[in-house]
Amino acid sequence: MSSKQAKSIFFSGPIPAQKIADDIQKHATKTNIGAHSIFLGQVRADMMHDKAVTAIEYTAYEDMVNEQMQTIRAAFFEKYALTCMHIYHSLGTVAVGEICLFVFTSSAHRRDAIDACNEMVETIKKALPIWGKEIFADSSTVWKKNNESW
Repeated sequence: MSSKQAKSIFFSGPIPAQKIADDIQKHATKTNIGAHSIFLGQVRADMMHDKAVTAIEYTAYEDMVNEQMQTIRAAFFEKYALTCMHIYHSLGTVAVGEICLFVFTSSAHRRDAIDACNEMVETIKKALPIWGKEIFADSSTVWKKNNESW
């Protein structure tokens, strides 16, 4: 990797709806775009051992994730005819019902936008060292298992 610092994909706490709306609105002037695909990951109130999840606390190897994301992003722009891609993942505590992941892809045609968005969500879950600790109403916690390789 170059000495240039990788752009961070992380957002402190939940990703606000206004951030998502603003990112979408910025594309109104880009007339070469014909399709957008958006994935929003939201914290669920899962039940485990008769206890409901109330939040997830996300942590990550930030520098490693950001470096890896530069490489992954470049590969996606080679594989798909994308005009742009935005990715944000929460760090810190995100309550049930709040947004923790925002993946937004744009292209001239829908297939590239849809396929790239879907593949990016899977790549984030499988390839990046990001973890979530589920928090219950009684303050007990348990680490989520998304990827057995980390």
